[in-house]
Amino acid sequence: MRIAIGSDHRGWRLKERLRGMLEEGGHEVIDVGCTDETSTDYPDYAFSAAEMVGGGEVERGIVVCGSGIGMSIAANKVRGVRAALCRTTEDARASRIHNDANVLALSEGTFDNPELAELVRIWLETPFEGGRHLRRINKISAYEDRN
Repeated sequence: MRIAIGSDHRGWRLKERLRGMLEEGGHEVIDVGCTDETSTDYPDYAFSAAEMVGGGEVERGIVVCGSGIGMSIAANKVRGVRAALCRTTEDARASRIHNDANVLALSEGTFDNPELAELVRIWLETPFEGGRHLRRINKISAYEDRN
């Protein structure tokens, strides 16, 4: 799978860890930055990763900041993106089954979570269930198209 990853300065350490995990798992990773812990603005990297997802250049995106909240807000401004802030494996599973989330937002605080690898694996491998959930995703897409 092709995956875009991005972070601000607070999420840089976790992004670097994720890049290694993803590459070890056989994924192609496109790192949109940042490159170190020098202060940066999270929207720049959220938009870059999300635009790659929304434009179909990659199948998924993962974005990281201090809380994960700013990244998820910014990524969700990009047409076609459904970013989900996930802190647990159940969040990850639900975001895929019910919401067809295509961008995973993480908090730097997740860095020490012993379930991190499992959370990311579940998010990448869980299929969208469709059915009544597809109807809801279509409503979101229709609303995006009106604005």
